[in-house]
Amino acid sequence: MSYIGTPIDTTNQFQSLVGKRFSGNASTTAFTLDVAPSSTLDIEVFVENVRQDPNSAYSLSGTTLTFAAAPPSGTNNIYVIHQAKAVGTISPAAGTVNADSFDNTVISGHTALAETPATTDELLISDAGTIKRIDSIFFQNRPAFWVAKDSTQSIAGDSNVQLTYEEELLDSAGAFASSTFTPQSAGYYFIYAQARFNANDDADQWRIELYKNGSSVNVGSMVTRTQQTAQVSGLVQFNGSSDNVKFYVYHNLSGTNINVQDQNEYTYAFGFKLIGL
Repeated sequence: MSYIGTPIDTTNQFQSLVGKRFSGNASTTAFTLDVAPSSTLDIEVFVENVRQDPNSAYSLSGTTLTFAAAPPSGTNNIYVIHQAKAVGTISPAAGTVNADSFDNTVISGHTALAETPATTDELLISDAGTIKRIDSIFFQNRPAFWVAKDSTQSIAGDSNVQLTYEEELLDSAGAFASSTFTPQSAGYYFIYAQARFNANDDADQWRIELYKNGSSVNVGSMVTRTQQTAQVSGLVQFNGSSDNVKFYVYHNLSGTNINVQDQNEYTYAFGFKLIGL
């Protein structure tokens, strides 16, 4: 006749129960177990093959089993069986832990991060259904910089002259040095710069330009009066630390030097990496 009723579970692997033997000497009452039971009812204790009453014959304190009276002398005449639950670690099979196995406390039960994630922090992300680890830096608009002029700079006429920046207001990754921005990671960056010539100088035409790796890639509109600000901006693609950005100004008065204004609200530059592209 075939089996009738709930099918027998043949897929789960159960841990073996833990046991321990001791030898009595008619004087010792305390013995040390390998595993600490939760209560006296979690173990079966036998002395000379006679089961002991868990309510009066012995007590527990951690892994210490203490008899009310010393067991008689004998070789391995005391044995203990942990019966309430299997002792061991059961690891779920790969791919068997799914969304139904978790509730919101998996996230809400942990301490909240009270600061901007560090570049060494890591996240889990699903890449087309495959779980992967990613560094948090990929979700940050960095490296980023913001620099300004803190001194007047004389600009020779009829030539492109690199602007120098003495004041670093922001340099998130140490990527700005010697008036040059060197991206630390590949991607698209938004770059902006502006400059103003001093009011007492009479420039006919002048502009500011953005240079990538020594060549002009973005040219601002030509300004035709002094005390007017020229700007340049653009999206620039960088391969990483092999690329760099500098800023240049030009005016068309040959043989005449004109000063760029040193106030940081007029002459400054900034840039940052775009994410999600």
